[in-house]
Amino acid sequence: MRLYVFDAYGTLFDVHAAAERQKDSIGPKWKELSLIWRAKHLEYTWVYSLAGKQAMFWMLAQRSLDLAISEVGGGISTDVRARLLASYRTMDPYPEVREVLSVLKARGDKLAILSNGDADMLTEAVRGAKLEGIFDAVISVVSAGIFKPSPKVYQLVVGRFGIAPAEVAFHSSNRWDIAGAKAFGLRTVWVNRTAAPDEYPDLPPDHTVSDLRALLQG
Repeated sequence: MRLYVFDAYGTLFDVHAAAERQKDSIGPKWKELSLIWRAKHLEYTWVYSLAGKQAMFWMLAQRSLDLAISEVGGGISTDVRARLLASYRTMDPYPEVREVLSVLKARGDKLAILSNGDADMLTEAVRGAKLEGIFDAVISVVSAGIFKPSPKVYQLVVGRFGIAPAEVAFHSSNRWDIAGAKAFGLRTVWVNRTAAPDEYPDLPPDHTVSDLRALLQG
């Protein structure tokens, strides 16, 4: 039996699915809007963490969307904004996610999510992706009072399962998240879906894969 821990947004769930669903209403700048939305959302988590101020991920999702709308020139109605936010809470999983997680679960492995998302957001995301009953734990950073990549966040997994950091296999598509988990002592798997260049050479991932299908080869 192994413990597989996954980041949620960008690793299991497609963070650009919300904008893609509304692309006809947004227009040709939908990809630009989605990229700004994602970048600003992450930036806001880091700023609040460094400032020592707790904030809810959902609040920051709304603020970062409003900034993205402004940066692409506005023109997005309140109705489209509402649909974007609704879509954000039920993002599509990546194509291989259900199959891979189902196989891991069937063979007796333990599965968990460790995410910046608020608890209610994660509940909706898991339900929307039809992954209910798959995870042994869905862990939100809220109880740590700070966002990733704070060591307090990765400690939540160790405390929840009562194991040593080196016994945890942590998977994330975010290279900065992998760096934080590596610094804490988790075994790390970078899910490099976009073939992005590597960063943080002093905090390398233990493995790099292009998607989660690689987990079934071990």
